[in-house]
Amino acid sequence: MLPEWVSSLPSWLVLGLLGGGLASVVVAGVFLVGGRLFPDAPPTSGHRIDGPSRRRMEIRSYLRTISEPFVEDHPIDGEMVEFYLPQRGVALTFDAQAYFRLERAGTYTVLCEHEMPAHALGRRLPFEVPEFEFGRHRPARDDPVTEAFDYLNLAPTVAPEEVKSAYRDRVKSAHPDHGGSQAEFKRLQEAYATAREHAAE
Repeated sequence: MLPEWVSSLPSWLVLGLLGGGLASVVVAGVFLVGGRLFPDAPPTSGHRIDGPSRRRMEIRSYLRTISEPFVEDHPIDGEMVEFYLPQRGVALTFDAQAYFRLERAGTYTVLCEHEMPAHALGRRLPFEVPEFEFGRHRPARDDPVTEAFDYLNLAPTVAPEEVKSAYRDRVKSAHPDHGGSQAEFKRLQEAYATAREHAAE
């Protein structure tokens, strides 16, 4: 027996609500069965490193290239900064609020945007930085294929689509029209061509 308030509703509304509920149950069942029959592929090792992790890796590499001592995840003036240059008293952070608080406290701080290419850091530091073309001053390696994948932050086992995606992400900062240098862009093109040729099929 239906409650009185239900029987007072128009029949089209009751049918619509019942039909919508039934359709929702059917769609949920389809997704549930589909998820069991076709599960997502587990993540493969060597996926690209994106966002803050990639920027940290690039900044770390840059600071080592210019032979600047640094510590990571360092507390200073009540803030945790991603990098601190102890010999210079300079903090590097991705956090805009920490940047302003540290500046007010008198610590020279550089705000590193997540899309900022690492070599652009040199223009923001308050001291002379050795001039070099980013990506050119790397030790020669015996295996150009491994070097190409390393340059793109990829494992040699990735598929060609991932190589293409990594190239597209990297070209945004490496292209001369976006603040990169011609040498860096050429190096990226060479790494892309080599990695694409040797990517897993």
